[in-house]
Amino acid sequence: MDTAQTALFYRISQYRFMCVELNIYLDTHPDDANARADYLCYARRLNQLIDQYEAEYGPLLNFGQSPTETGCYVMSQWPWE
Repeated sequence: MDTAQTALFYRISQYRFMCVELNIYLDTHPDDANARADYLCYARRLNQLIDQYEAEYGPLLNFGQSPTETGCYVMSQWPWE
């Protein structure tokens, strides 16, 4: 992975972490409007980052979440390579 790809991959990881943590918090504090707003903001940005990554480097995941051409995913460089 080149430097820009690695940086984008780590950014996605950070936003995923924030979404998971806020989701867990909201499970126990469903009336916290500020946390809900933060979650929605991070979730939107996470989707934008994933779209950017996939447009530039190909699918990030191959579990029905990213449209791919048959065989495209296994033939490309994997995210951890």
